[in-house]
Amino acid sequence: MSTAEKLEFHSVEAYLNAENSSSTRSEYINGLIRAMTGATNRHNTVSVNVIVALGRQLKGQICRPCNSDTKIRVRQCEETRFYYPDASVVCEGNRPTETFQDKPVVVIEVLSPSTRAIDLDEKMAAYLSIESLQAYILFEQDKPIAIVMRRTPIGFLREVHEGLASTIDLPIIGCRLFLEEVYSGVDFTPVSVQEPVATYE
Repeated sequence: MSTAEKLEFHSVEAYLNAENSSSTRSEYINGLIRAMTGATNRHNTVSVNVIVALGRQLKGQICRPCNSDTKIRVRQCEETRFYYPDASVVCEGNRPTETFQDKPVVVIEVLSPSTRAIDLDEKMAAYLSIESLQAYILFEQDKPIAIVMRRTPIGFLREVHEGLASTIDLPIIGCRLFLEEVYSGVDFTPVSVQEPVATYE
């Protein structure tokens, strides 16, 4: 039997119900469910640093940061996707009882060897289709480099910020991300950390 014949498609309702009762997390891509693998300590250090930095700057503001437990729903024509970014910022949130957000203004992913192709291709295309999104930021975990896809009047433009002295300005939410702060506690090595490849169930 081929891989295509083994694929099982799920409704949005079935996926959300399963996620609410599951001890593990999975992403949803138009009927397919993709199990998520665990992240390295270095990956988690970067994502936590980002959340802490954003939380401090957004304290008392309408916009607020969300951590990696918050799903982002992406609807394109008749397709629906749910992703768990490493961090996001919303200024117009969904109902408190819901487990996902529809209108992020900033989405952040920390790149890993096993997920970078998805983050830079599939997820980028999906996130950039969200009308509210102003910036999609991808941080390398083994070197101080960030890729920023920023919305402009002529579409999204790509920026690269490299080095611990670099700063990412986010005027739409009144924040700045200093790479020195983002990578605080990260021990850089010449070899990237290898992680298991995610699979579809």
